[in-house]
Amino acid sequence: MDQTYLKKLLADLKRGRISEEKALSSIQNFSYESLGFATIDHHRQLRQGFPEVILCEGKSPRQISIIAQKIAERGSTLLATRATKKDFIAVRKVVKNAHYNSDARSITANEPGSTALAKKMILVVTAGTSDIPVAEEAVVTAKMMRQKVETMYDVGVAGIHRLLNQSGKLHRASVIIVVAGMDGALASVVGGLVRVPVIAVPTSTGYGASFGGIAPLLTMLNSCAAGVTVVNIDNGFGAAYAASLITRA
Repeated sequence: MDQTYLKKLLADLKRGRISEEKALSSIQNFSYESLGFATIDHHRQLRQGFPEVILCEGKSPRQISIIAQKIAERGSTLLATRATKKDFIAVRKVVKNAHYNSDARSITANEPGSTALAKKMILVVTAGTSDIPVAEEAVVTAKMMRQKVETMYDVGVAGIHRLLNQSGKLHRASVIIVVAGMDGALASVVGGLVRVPVIAVPTSTGYGASFGGIAPLLTMLNSCAAGVTVVNIDNGFGAAYAASLITRA
């Protein structure tokens, strides 16, 4: 729920388009709405600037669809992460304008306009092609938060010339999200080249000794490049959310 929704609610009540009972019911659920299996934080958009996001992992398609419907019917931006095609089919039945991004594994609806909040640009960089799903989660999240986003994929340290040949894009960015598995060294390299915040995202991509992302996580945490911060393994959403807050500051 945002200010636009509240203004419309009050205007409809004033003009007699809705009853006092319906207006009261909406206001009673203004802060949160209990569904038994979930409690939706409708106040989050007013409080933090972006509505509650659905993490689909661990939830049934039915649960996801009910939560999505409650968020979308208020006109709020809908973002669901780690979604399967089966989850999307369930959501699409109740949210007709929902879209599925198979690369990002995300469901979206009530998407914001294409105009970014600011001219500042978030650059999402991956070490390899296998890191793109996590990177695309970051891209979708940032765009839903009305950010200007560009990408630079498959420019890892095994062929560092690929990164250096596009250094102009690095220096145009206001925040850089570096997504890397395997050894995770790309975050330190980028951090040593730029003067802007770098948010490192370790991925679970890699062979046995990467321990499902633990190796790149430790590499990134031990970076000698100043200005590099690290989020959890495969957390493209968290990186993009933090980057978006930085550009708004």
